[in-house]
Amino acid sequence: MSSGQESVFSEYEAESSQTSKLLRKFKETPFVPVGMAGFAAVVGYGLYKLKHRGNMKMSLHLIHMRVAAQGFVVGAITCGVLYSMLREYVIKPKE
Repeated sequence: MSSGQESVFSEYEAESSQTSKLLRKFKETPFVPVGMAGFAAVVGYGLYKLKHRGNMKMSLHLIHMRVAAQGFVVGAITCGVLYSMLREYVIKPKE
């Protein structure tokens, strides 16, 4: 790599830390972390219920868990897109 590219990367890394980048992304798209948390909650609940599934086959239980987790994430992303559209087009910020 040339020294010019190294200096650009070092400036970019020095400009903001990982935490500040993460917080900035959460402010820009607030429903993504909600979707991630919901996904983790559904998977955690599914793993907990794995012990008490009764006569249900393992593959069927995993399919149900996957569909629930994906549904939560798709719902959160849809809400995020609607929120962004509302914020951008209906409630116009002062320019």
